[in-house]
Amino acid sequence: MFDYKLLSALAAVIEQGGFERAAAALGLSQSAVSQRIKLLEARVGEPVLVRALPPEPTGIGRRLLNHVQQVRLLERDLRGRVPALDEDKLPERLRVALNADSLATWWAGAIGSFCSEHGLLLDLVVEDQDVGLKRMRAGEVAACVCAAERPVAGARSEPLGAMRYRPLATPAFIQRWMPGGFSPEALAAAPALVFGPDDFLQHRYMASLGVSSVQVYHLCPSSEGFMRMAEAGAGWGLIPEMQAARLLAEGVLVELLPGYHSDVPLYWHHWRNGGELLAALTRHLLREAPRALIPPAGVLSTHGNEQPRGDA
Repeated sequence: MFDYKLLSALAAVIEQGGFERAAAALGLSQSAVSQRIKLLEARVGEPVLVRALPPEPTGIGRRLLNHVQQVRLLERDLRGRVPALDEDKLPERLRVALNADSLATWWAGAIGSFCSEHGLLLDLVVEDQDVGLKRMRAGEVAACVCAAERPVAGARSEPLGAMRYRPLATPAFIQRWMPGGFSPEALAAAPALVFGPDDFLQHRYMASLGVSSVQVYHLCPSSEGFMRMAEAGAGWGLIPEMQAARLLAEGVLVELLPGYHSDVPLYWHHWRNGGELLAALTRHLLREAPRALIPPAGVLSTHGNEQPRGDA
């Protein structure tokens, strides 16, 4: 039989990013958490954690995390049927990984009513695509929004729609860096905006114009800050159309190449055996997300589909 106190300690260490914060979350001493991890490792006969900063699960650790994540969701269903089992009477908390641009645009509108109706608290983890899927594989999150269609083992992938990105800058920026009109060479010399090391939207755009890479750029790991930097004339960047709609309408930002767009498909990944709450959330998202996103069947781009910045 599993000792779920030991599994909860493992989950807390991974979710909180260390033993000290895990101890605070569990209301235990750091030593007690460490002892539980050691006991768990003695039970399974091998390490469950790589002692790094932050700690990472081993292969067996990932399997145990997958198990405890799904057990939590199933226990929530049981508490709903047998209220006497719900001693704490606390709202359910669900960990979801998603990309920064989704969080800054359509996500809140799509999910708000569901959280209110079901008394759900969200623990949102903003990650790039590779890390987001790794978090699912490790059992750290119950679901994620990302641009990868293929699900991890034990999960399903559902198409939500697509986000449309346009290359934008201020008129003054364009006049300064491209006084003779747009050209790949002029754009290559102009400072770009890049979300982070895993954001290749601008790089792919430049490659489509025959420029090998983005050489001059600001790093701005904030979706809102990214747009504010563009609005201030600090650089050009690919920005979600829905996020920049007002500034486009007011002429504060303009397109570098009118008519160009890059559509990024988004998928909802969730555990197959995630219980009724996750199933209901999935149905809700599949109904609400298409109201804000471009239909999957219409994912057409001048230069093909891309990966979203800050993607899960």
